[in-house]
Amino acid sequence: RRRRAGGTATRGARDAHGVLCAGCLHFASARLPSLCSPAALRGFPRPCAISKAMAMAGVVCRLGLLGSRCLGGPGAAVGAAAAATAAGASLGGRGSQALRLGALGARGFAAKGGSNDMQDVVIVGGGPGGYVAAIKAAQLGLATTCVEGRGALGGTCLNVGCIPSKALLNSSHKYEEASKHFGGYGIEVSGVQIDVKKMMQQKEKAIVGLTKGIEGLFKKNKVNYVQGWGKVTGANEVTVTAADGSEQKVEAKNIIIATGSEVTPLPGIDIDEEKVVSSTGALSLSEVPSKMVVVGGGIIGLELGSVWSRLGAEVEVVEFADRIVPSMDSDVRKQFERVLKKQGLKFRLKSKVTSATTDKKSGKVQVTIEPASGDGGGETTEVDAVLVAIGRRPFTDGLGLSELGIATDAQGRVEVNDRFQTSIPSVHAIGDVIHGPMLAHKAEEDGIACVELIAGRAGHVNYATIPSIVYTHPEVAWVGKTEDELKQEGAEYQVGKFSFMANSRARTVDETDGVVKFISHKTTDKILGVHIMGANAGELIAECVLAMEYGASSEDIARTCHGHPTLSEAVKEAAMATYDKPIHS
Repeated sequence: RRRRAGGTATRGARDAHGVLCAGCLHFASARLPSLCSPAALRGFPRPCAISKAMAMAGVVCRLGLLGSRCLGGPGAAVGAAAAATAAGASLGGRGSQALRLGALGARGFAAKGGSNDMQDVVIVGGGPGGYVAAIKAAQLGLATTCVEGRGALGGTCLNVGCIPSKALLNSSHKYEEASKHFGGYGIEVSGVQIDVKKMMQQKEKAIVGLTKGIEGLFKKNKVNYVQGWGKVTGANEVTVTAADGSEQKVEAKNIIIATGSEVTPLPGIDIDEEKVVSSTGALSLSEVPSKMVVVGGGIIGLELGSVWSRLGAEVEVVEFADRIVPSMDSDVRKQFERVLKKQGLKFRLKSKVTSATTDKKSGKVQVTIEPASGDGGGETTEVDAVLVAIGRRPFTDGLGLSELGIATDAQGRVEVNDRFQTSIPSVHAIGDVIHGPMLAHKAEEDGIACVELIAGRAGHVNYATIPSIVYTHPEVAWVGKTEDELKQEGAEYQVGKFSFMANSRARTVDETDGVVKFISHKTTDKILGVHIMGANAGELIAECVLAMEYGASSEDIARTCHGHPTLSEAVKEAAMATYDKPIHS
């Protein structure tokens, strides 16, 4: 605590005149009484001229209520400047020294104020990466503005992505449990019906509550929120266009691009968000379609396909590749696909959709499906809805990147260095618009690391330990390398598995589908990857992410006590199976 909170003051005093005088320590003690007791001040020289100026700066800071949270905050810099000006005549050359000491490491940050003032950071985009970066920047004492044109904070994730999809996954799962499985628990129900409108209302309630919550966090942390579409018009300038067409310019020492991603279009297919929908439209269908084609067997397609399948739709997934979720470990994927088929989903692999035309009279969609190889032999089928879910791409349209010469790669991602800086050092980029997995939690970590670096602190994100999660039922979650990747690399590894069928908690709650799979280095036992399919896999993976972040071995997890009976015991047993032998298998 002494190093972090008091180090700046004592170091600043020592740099200026070589000794720690009683006055300088008194200045520190005004902020940190526990650091400088009366006994600690004995034996030090009398207060020097610089310490007097520092004390004056402190008075100005306190009286001005400039909101400095730490000794090196913006308030301290402004207070020191005022004190140095007032005392400059009497102090002579020492006045400039006092100015530097009064700032005490403020790093030239701007004072907090409205968006018309020079900002330390302006963030373009209010999604998970952008709003988290904004809050963290404000917490670090930076004058911060966040620009968002959607009209609601939270980005795609909160408004038309992660959050609404999880709400519908939960609702549809409850319906399926009640209509199909309650009898097995001795609960007899009849007449279970779906009210899609109420289902959507529950989803919207969750969205509104969370978006308003972010606005509250902005107010709490004094983040300036500017509604409108931002364009980077200079190395230190963002031009914001409001809904009414008016413009305002926001100047900032640092700019962060956090505009996220958008749906990747499918050539030849027009999305109307009614019959032919993207993930956005699939979250707002007014009724359950009798038949649905999902184009794309990735995470988004399988999650939303599962929602409507549970509610009664006949769902067929068309995937161009020879497997679903290509990034998933093949061993786990086989079990996962088998469970999804058991639930009613159909799969057509190595195939592509070449057209989807809506008949205005019948409202049906004529879908043409052909082999991915292009050898012909296509067929046309009639469905009620088509979901296009072939992936996402960086959203950078209208940002002004090309005008400023900011480099992007072949996939349209903004190129950045290890400090998240673009080819213009004052312009940074995070989240889906740069390399790395397109995940909300990755964007959040990017945002925190980026502003920490801007603030002069250490900031880093380890992309090797970013977990991926499929929120179907059962869930699938993984972190690190797959066995397929390790084989391709020629790495030496060992594998341990444990089935949820042998887990006591899974048996008691009838959630026995799934497995935990550990992969560790054959010699050192360092964990290289963990793959979980089962109930609450998305929660269980967190323990493994933490272990990998600290370079743990499978034995480290195996020798850690896990509560009984819990699903997490399957993680422990899989770890035991990796370095030695499990107990219950």
